[in-house]
Order: sequence, then structure tokens, then C-alpha cells
Amino acid sequence: MELRAAEPQRLYRQIAEQLRTLIAGGEFTPGTRLPAERELAAQLGVSRPSAREALIALEVEGWVEVRPGSGVYVVDRRGARTTAKVPPNEWGPLELLRARRVVEGEVAALAAAHAKRKHLQAIRDAIRAMKDEADRNVQPVMGDRAFHTAVAAACDNVVLLETVQTYWDARHGPLFERLGGHFETVPSWRTAIAEHELVLEAIASRDPQAAREAMHHHLEKAHARFSASWRRANTS
Repeated sequence: MELRAAEPQRLYRQIAEQLRTLIAGGEFTPGTRLPAERELAAQLGVSRPSAREALIALEVEGWVEVRPGSGVYVVDRRGARTTAKVPPNEWGPLELLRARRVVEGEVAALAAAHAKRKHLQAIRDAIRAMKDEADRNVQPVMGDRAFHTAVAAACDNVVLLETVQTYWDARHGPLFERLGGHFETVPSWRTAIAEHELVLEAIASRDPQAAREAMHHHLEKAHARFSASWRRANTS
């Protein structure tokens, strides 16, 4: 089997297309275990996160299935009537988290410098909503959106506010939801809530650098949680 190096633009889609072509052409037959993520990334000359996003896209579209602790296997698509499609404009979830780290770190720093009492109260209310949802054994998704929106609102800049909301809302795409389905639980969200509290503490203390670092820490940990769950499923 020979794989060609992928071009840098829209990388996960190009990788997925190569693998889809190989599967359709019989290079990987139904029931076959695909090479591990590390091997695929090395053969394609791409990062492991890009290979991971491509495999998630193939899982969403029904070309492969992830068997936790075993690997990624080709699905027998004979007789399949419908095929899910990943929207062509969807961002890769891991790439999205990296972008959020850059933007929302600065947003948190600005919030620490400019937040008014009403903004601090909105951030506190959002964290309280997250805790209430978790206590009801509900993943606190809406509370999380309210938190990140409240932090951005404290910057008093509508472009930053809408950017943060757009980034957050992108988590409802099929790639992000499928990856989250491999690990997101109420206990994992409780860990995230504690990270949110550190962001609030820094903003309330009027410490831009501490707020930036706390937001960086939160989104780095979120990236690590997504990555670790996939590695366990894909056996690296």
C-alpha cells in the first residue's frame, strides 16, 4: 500500500478522501483494522491530530467504526441506503480547540481589564448553572456556552463576542459531537467546571495575565481530554 503526502489546506478532508478511496477500491476490506493513527500520520506526512480528525470524519460518514481498546475497523457498507456527510465547511474539532485557545486567552485577559460588576455576575451565574446541570446528571453544555459568552461580553466588543459564540456553536457539528461522544461525561465536565472557576477568579482579581493563563489552561486541558479519549479508543 502506498499513500501520497497530503496538501496542507483542509487537511483532514484530504486525508479522509484518500482513505475513502482506498477503502472503496478494496485496499482495506470490510472488517479490516486500519493502521494506527501514529502509523497513518507518519505515512501521510501529517500531524496525528489531522489524521485523527480524518478518521472521525470517516466514522461519522459510516466508513469505519471505532472499537474502544481495539482500533478503527472498516465497515461493510453493502446494502447501506443512506450515507451521512460531513459538511464541507466544518472545522476539525481539535483545530477548533487550538484556535479557541489563541482567541479566548486574549478575550479573558481583556475581560479581566474591563469587566463590570454585571459581567462578573453573569460569569458566576453561568458557573452556577453548570453545577446545577451536573448535579442533575446533565452535561452542562448550555451553562458552558453562557460562561464563554459572558467572558466575551465583558470585553465590550461585539466582534469578539460573536467570534467566541461562533467558535462555541461549532461544537454542534457532527465531527465535534462524535469525538465528544467518546469521552464527555458528567465527571469530565466537573473537571472543566473547576477550570472555569479559575478563569473567574483571575478576572475578578483584575489580573489579565492570570486570566489569559487560566483560559489557556482550560482549553489545553479540553484538548488533552479529547485526545486522550481517542488514543484509548484507537490504541494509538
